[in-house]
Amino acid sequence: MFKKIKRIIWKTFLWFNIISLFLVLLFKFVPVPFTPLMAIRAIEQKMEGKEMRSSHDWVPIEEISPNLQKAVIASEDGNFLTHSGFDFTAIEKAMDNNEKGKKIKGGSTISQQTAKNVFLWQGRSYLRKGLEAYYTVLIELFWSKERIMEVYLNSIEMGDGVYGAQAASKHWYHKEAKNLSRIEAAGIAVILPNPRKFKPVNSSNYINRRKAKISKYIGYVSLDY
Repeated sequence: MFKKIKRIIWKTFLWFNIISLFLVLLFKFVPVPFTPLMAIRAIEQKMEGKEMRSSHDWVPIEEISPNLQKAVIASEDGNFLTHSGFDFTAIEKAMDNNEKGKKIKGGSTISQQTAKNVFLWQGRSYLRKGLEAYYTVLIELFWSKERIMEVYLNSIEMGDGVYGAQAASKHWYHKEAKNLSRIEAAGIAVILPNPRKFKPVNSSNYINRRKAKISKYIGYVSLDY
């Protein structure tokens, strides 16, 4: 009985790793058609009796404004181009701030967020965080930084039912992602922590201050992929 259970566990572990590696290698070349979060949001809308809305238009990174690429680095992960998936300084700072009772802020990198959004579900369980770390290592190993940024900007939630830079640009600014100005790119970047609560247009004073700050920082970010 014990040997049978051990065999099942081993096969499950083996197949999980094979499938994980296959998906990571597949999405190194193929656009991500949908994410678990898109499915979760659709189910939530259905359960709440709302119209199911999902806008997602994949575009290559060449058609996403460098302003937006720089804006998310400035806002979300200042060391994206130099770390190997984890920014331990940011994690330590976040833990220190949280222990001191300051505003809760995570230390997740763009790589970690990409791993979570493409392969996993939302949540803070140890299992989910462990799998996030596993997938982060895989995409950092097999994808370039430019590919990670491309998948990130095409997959993350940027509004209620709005996913990816192209859909967000059309939804918020009625233009293509490649034509975003500095302040528009900063507007999208600043709402990423809570894209269903915040808006980049007709924003609160807090969001406007953050937009101005990120817009300024864009000038200091260099895209050395």
